[in-house]
Amino acid sequence: MKVIHLISGGDSGGAKTHVLSLLQYLNKSITAQLVCFRDGPFAEEARSMGIPTEIMGGNNIPRLRRKLTDYIRAGGYQVIHCHGSRANMVGALLRSSTGLPVVSTVHSDYKLDYMGRPLSRLTFGTINAWALRHLDYRIGVSDAMVDLLIDRGFAPDRFYAIYNGIDFTPAPPQGDRLPYLRSLGADVDENSVVVGIAARLNPVKDMSTLVRGFAAGYQKCKRLHLVIAGDGEEREKLGALAKELGVEKQVTFAGWISGGMDRFYSALDINALTSLSETFPYALTEGARFHLATVATAVGGIPYLIDTDVNGFLVQAGDWQALGEHLAALGNDDCLRRQMGEKLYEKASTQFSIQKTVDTQLHIYEEIIRRHARPKNVRDGVVICGAYGRGNAGDDAILEAILQEMRGIDPDMPMTVISKDPRSTRLTYRVRSVSRMNIPAWRGAMKQAKLYINGGGSLIQDVTSRRSLWFYLHNIQSAKKSGCKVQMYGCGIGPVTRENHRKLAAKVLNANVNAITLREPDSLDELRAMGVTEPEILLTADPALTLRRAGESETDSVLLRAGIPPHGRYICFALRQWKGFESKAPLFAKAAKYAYETYGLTPVFVAVEKHQDPIAARQAAAGLDIPHYFLDDAGGAGTIIGALSRMELVVAMRLHALIFAAGQGIPLAGVVYDPKVSAFLRYIGQELFTDLDALTEENLREMIDLAAAQASHPEAQAAAVKRLQGMERKNVETARRLLGL
Repeated sequence: MKVIHLISGGDSGGAKTHVLSLLQYLNKSITAQLVCFRDGPFAEEARSMGIPTEIMGGNNIPRLRRKLTDYIRAGGYQVIHCHGSRANMVGALLRSSTGLPVVSTVHSDYKLDYMGRPLSRLTFGTINAWALRHLDYRIGVSDAMVDLLIDRGFAPDRFYAIYNGIDFTPAPPQGDRLPYLRSLGADVDENSVVVGIAARLNPVKDMSTLVRGFAAGYQKCKRLHLVIAGDGEEREKLGALAKELGVEKQVTFAGWISGGMDRFYSALDINALTSLSETFPYALTEGARFHLATVATAVGGIPYLIDTDVNGFLVQAGDWQALGEHLAALGNDDCLRRQMGEKLYEKASTQFSIQKTVDTQLHIYEEIIRRHARPKNVRDGVVICGAYGRGNAGDDAILEAILQEMRGIDPDMPMTVISKDPRSTRLTYRVRSVSRMNIPAWRGAMKQAKLYINGGGSLIQDVTSRRSLWFYLHNIQSAKKSGCKVQMYGCGIGPVTRENHRKLAAKVLNANVNAITLREPDSLDELRAMGVTEPEILLTADPALTLRRAGESETDSVLLRAGIPPHGRYICFALRQWKGFESKAPLFAKAAKYAYETYGLTPVFVAVEKHQDPIAARQAAAGLDIPHYFLDDAGGAGTIIGALSRMELVVAMRLHALIFAAGQGIPLAGVVYDPKVSAFLRYIGQELFTDLDALTEENLREMIDLAAAQASHPEAQAAAVKRLQGMERKNVETARRLLGL
């Protein structure tokens, strides 16, 4: 593989470190040629690291384009990789002359690159914004940078994320820290707890918040001392602020550190960063290499490294009060400081190493080359339509599972999702998405796709809405007329209560659907009763059964943010608003108290649909006089599954709470508001359920007792779930066949 990298050659900071370290390691596996548009320290350092480096200067852009085109063709390069605004502009011009895919790594927010320099922002910033939109692919240094650009209208399926990795080989001993810190001007002793930061002193780094937060922390912990390594236009302003706050002697401005940063980080106790904007800063992984406890703003890719309250602390940008609280807590608790530093090192060294970065970059190149060579078929990919973009974790889990399975069939497959909230869907799943109300957009997508997927979930029903049934039936007809194969995917059917709706649904499904895969037998009976006989019908299972739980640290962080100790003994209640629920709500409080007093289980009320479920949870918990918690927003399916895996029992109305719990082997009891709930429970051989209308204090207690007894014998439920996961593969096999793959 041969890749050419273009860069201006005047870069510094994180972008410089990223490019040079990446190319140094890439050249051990492939040919990664560096072309700088000017000579200087950047190019000299690249050559000293053994990176093949060429200089192609000059301001004559057409001439530079011709020269680079000839050089690229002669060298047999396969990908053009750009870094920075000038390289992006040249790369955009090289697309047509070389016919090669062009990708840019976006190292920072291009709208903030020229903060404080209005003329440069107007010229270079405008050119860069144009160029970025005329490249084939973009790589964001962190998922947060990718999300930022997708939110600005960039194509979501033309993005990749990469993280700045470093070499975590242990550094050699750096010597005594006190003489070193004193050489920087710090008045410290053996008892000092040193907070440090290495950054430019400019507005984006928001050092004012750091100084204010440090001053607040110092009031509660006199051991603290702050050392700022760096320089910039805000130096005098920050010095004046430290003096105003009465911490002039406790804040040391060390200027630029020469001779590498290992000595600096080895002398610190706490690493800090208060930026308003970041991609994924080296300052935090470099600090993690030295096992430093860390406090940082929750911007850019930083939350992907720091699980707040687990391996560090996150604050909102500008929140100096919270920063001060965390600094004081770390300063006063040596054990906490060491624990946070060790946990951060464990995560950073395994997930953010330079080898992980290089492996990711090589995978990106392979995918770009493969996608570039993909035949430009008249029809390609799938359109997926369901109850998506409504904030319901159950429905969105279905979408996540379907997308995961489509990528398993073909990782480069174009996919478009019809969603109520297309912006959220684009950001969450990195796929093209159009609004349910944008009829021309989704009809246009259908004319380009091979397969239309309706599902999963119970979409063919008229209990929640007649308009919903009409919408999905109309979409199925439109997809067939547009030339798509049509699959209803791992879905449920019904209830369809009105006779005219049953006839309409049967007519549309018989005429337009190629295959229907069903998540439980009751739906098969309903289809037969409606007279649906023409499509191929297979009994499978819910796609959400294939999803995995989030990692332990991520789950811990979700629970801690809700004030829930991560490793307690809990019973989960996953409830929802429904007709008759309000009169039954007190029964759940009585059941929660019973479980607490009988089994020592603390109730946790978990929201699957984050807008309405918290209302039901608080109705159920009203007047509860025992410890209890609310998990109103557990994030996506992975973290909800992770949270449920910490429960010993689950009592749920929500179908996907039951599906997620079943997948984790958690004993469960269902309260049925819709036949789909009882249908699933019967399908896994679970008889612990009762209708909401028939719910009493006695039968709810009895179900809890029986579920608790099952906790010591989870084998039967686990076997049933494993069987269903195997049956779920028929969903994918059917889609593969309809796609002709």
